[in-house]
Amino acid sequence: MIGGELDRMAMAVLQPGFEGTEPPGWLRRALADGLGGVVLFARNVDRDGVRDGVRDGVRHGAADSTGEGASAGPANGDAVAGTAALVAELRRERPDVVVAVDEEGGAVTRLEAATGSSWPGNMALGVAGDVSLTRRVARQIGRMVAAAGVTLDYAPVVDVNADPRNPVIGVRSFGCDPEEVGRHGAAWIEGLQSAGVAACAKHFPGHGDTVTDSHLALPAVRASREVIERRDLPPFRAAIAAGVRAVMCGHLLVPAVDTLPATLSREVLTGLLREELGFDGLAVTDAIEMRAVAALHEPGEIAVRALAAGADAICVGVSSAGGESVYALRDAITRAVREGRLAEERLAEAAGRVRDLAAWYDAQAEARAAVARDADEGLGLAAATAALRATPADQAVTPLTKAPLVVHLAARPSQAVGRATPLKLGQAIEEILPGTVTAEVHEDGRLPDLSETGRPLVIAVHDAVRHAWMRRLLDDALRARPDAVVVETGVPGPPAGRLYLATHGNSTACARAAARWLTGGV
Repeated sequence: MIGGELDRMAMAVLQPGFEGTEPPGWLRRALADGLGGVVLFARNVDRDGVRDGVRDGVRHGAADSTGEGASAGPANGDAVAGTAALVAELRRERPDVVVAVDEEGGAVTRLEAATGSSWPGNMALGVAGDVSLTRRVARQIGRMVAAAGVTLDYAPVVDVNADPRNPVIGVRSFGCDPEEVGRHGAAWIEGLQSAGVAACAKHFPGHGDTVTDSHLALPAVRASREVIERRDLPPFRAAIAAGVRAVMCGHLLVPAVDTLPATLSREVLTGLLREELGFDGLAVTDAIEMRAVAALHEPGEIAVRALAAGADAICVGVSSAGGESVYALRDAITRAVREGRLAEERLAEAAGRVRDLAAWYDAQAEARAAVARDADEGLGLAAATAALRATPADQAVTPLTKAPLVVHLAARPSQAVGRATPLKLGQAIEEILPGTVTAEVHEDGRLPDLSETGRPLVIAVHDAVRHAWMRRLLDDALRARPDAVVVETGVPGPPAGRLYLATHGNSTACARAAARWLTGGV
């Protein structure tokens, strides 16, 4: 193959991120040179939606806050409109570019990063237990993502949350039962893809039984092959049966399958995903700058090894300011082909699957037009409310009739989340009870004065089961104020306090649902 064609094929399999709310010059050049995809992050979302060309971008197939297009929701119309304009500029450079985003709902949101997600996350949907509700929520997330012009949503997470200490999955999982995770994962995929946006099941072959964040180091799943077959693979089988268009491989070491990280393992990506599970769609890597693999090899080597193992698209969250890093990846891939380390046929197959996904998206134009007219008002709050669970369940709730003190025991969010939810429980309560006082306490902090018994006390925690310091401060607070209400916004642990409310998520929707419940509004 002549050099120019090989270069374009190598560019086709890359999905880099970039800085800013407008395409930089290097990205425009890369798209002209055959770049097959880009991935958007919160840093690319224009919160005001007033850049030059926004309205034109809106009219040509994205969102329209006037109601003629896909008004995305109560909190995010401007952000989605601004993103739609950005995507329209990308498509002017390359109409079939695959535009991807992490929009899971719940804690992980890019389009609603400024306001917090209008939707509960997966664990809340799993607890609510209604797959039709899960399908409806995913369709509305698809409506929002489609309005932004996105091709591929890196969602849903279908990992089984086997270890409550997991620092990166947690409430992003539908739960700890493989069958239920599979049922809800399939429903989520069906809902999203009914909106004309491709879904991506992640993180293959299962990130739920780990205690290490793959952003920071290489996690290991130490389970036997029999346990992996019984526990971790069923949700991926269900996702494939539901027609999922893409699967993301996690940066995981799974010794029962191979001694190489899953992203670089032919046993995992070809033997297990392709041959055993029968998946023939797009296999995409998690971001290759994550330390789980970045500590092992240079970026170009990771890309080459992942492609040789069976990956089709290389996700690169961070690119150099001038795009040199993207071209370096291209050159590493083409060099590996010339040296015989990467089969040209394998690269052509990967590039073909990227084109296939773009063609599928183009064929879904009618679905995106239909979902633009299909607003499901109030669904996010209703779904979050359905996931609330109180202990004791038979205790009549005494609504907060006075503005409380809300103490947030706050751990730093994982890199997958990116930032804490902008609207916390205290702020949500203050929307209903003006005068609410909020205090945030971190690991090295001290509790505020809790002696004012005339003001109700609410203690909000997130994943207290994972944080000894949080449990210690919670115990101290309850000794001082046994009348306090405890609200867990993460994975529930043993109930604490006179009343323990689990939201199973920390999105804006979950915060508002809990606030309404505590104030007697539900």
